Amino acid sequence: MNPLLKVEELNKHFPLTPPQNVFKRWARLNHQTSYLHAVDNVSFTLNKGESLGLVGESGCGKSTLVRLLTRLLDPSGGRILFNDRHIGEVQAKEFALHPERAKIQQVFQDPTDSLNPRFTAFECIADPLKRLEKLNGLALQNRVEGIATQVSLPLTLLERYPHQLSGGQKLRVGIARGIALQPDLLILDEPTSALDVSVQAVILKLLDKLRCELGLSYLFVSHDLNVVRLLCDRVMVMYLGKIVEIGPVEEIFQRPRHPYTKALIAAVSHFDAGGPVQRVRLQGELSSPVDPDPHACRFYGRCPVRENRCLKQMPELEETGIHRSACLLSQSG
Repeated sequence: MNPLLKVEELNKHFPLTPPQNVFKRWARLNHQTSYLHAVDNVSFTLNKGESLGLVGESGCGKSTLVRLLTRLLDPSGGRILFNDRHIGEVQAKEFALHPERAKIQQVFQDPTDSLNPRFTAFECIADPLKRLEKLNGLALQNRVEGIATQVSLPLTLLERYPHQLSGGQKLRVGIARGIALQPDLLILDEPTSALDVSVQAVILKLLDKLRCELGLSYLFVSHDLNVVRLLCDRVMVMYLGKIVEIGPVEEIFQRPRHPYTKALIAAVSHFDAGGPVQRVRLQGELSSPVDPDPHACRFYGRCPVRENRCLKQMPELEETGIHRSACLLSQSG
C-alpha cells in the first residue's frame, strides 16, 4: 500500500540578507551568501489513517516543515508526494487552485489569531466551502451545521464572533473548518497548547474520534510529549532541521536511541509509582543552523556521549526498520 504522504530529502535553506551597516556589507562583498538550513534532507512517510507526531524544541524547523507540506513555502530541494502526486513542484502561490489543496488542511496553534474577527463561527466554517466547493444557500447551511455537530459545537454558537467564544469553543471552530472539505491529511500545529488541561483531554478525545470516523491522517506537531503519546501511532524527533529519530510511539518512549530523544523524554513529567526519573542535562554550545558543517553531527556540541568521530561523519537516519535513529553510537551499538 502506497503511503498518503511521502517526503524525500526535503530541504529549505533561507539566504541571509546582508548586514545593514555599510562597512560590514562591504566586508562581505567577496564572500558567498550564507544560508540558514531550516529543513535539511528530511525524509519520512505518513500512511492513510495514521497519526504521526512531530516533536522538538523551538527553532528546530517544525513550523517550516509544516509550511512546506501545506505548500505555503517553496522547498529548496527534495520531493513531496501526496496521493502519488508530486505537489512539491507546484509553486506555493499556485497551490491554492490545485486539486489537492482541499485534501491538505491545517488547524493552527492559536485559535484566536487564526479566526477572522469579522466572521461569525458559521462564516469561519463556511468560508472554505464557499471558496473551494462553491456551496451556498441551504446546502451550505446544512453542511456547516452538520460539521458543527461532528465537533460537538452547539448550533446556538454559530452566530457568535470569535471574541464571544471560549478557547475550547474557538478551537472546535478551527477543527470544524479544518475538516469541512473532507481532507485526507490534517496538520495540527500545537492545537491544545493554549488550553487548560481538562479542556485538552476533551479535545484530544474529539480528535481521536474524528480520525476513526473520517479516516483522517494526522501530522501532530507538539512540545508536549505526553499529548503525543496519547494521540499518535508514531513519533518523529527533529533537531536543527534534521530528523534524528522516528519510530512507534511506545518504542520511542520505552527505548529511545538518540541522546537528544533521551533528554526530551527524561524532561517529561512522570506519574508512575516507580523511583525518581533520572534527568539528562544538556550542556555545551548549540550548533549554528547557518552554513552548518556537512560532516559533523548537529547535536555534537550538547551531546553527553559525543566522540571525536561525530565531528568527522554526519550520522544519517537509518534506511530500514520501524525504529530508526541518526546517531553513530546507537547504530554501532
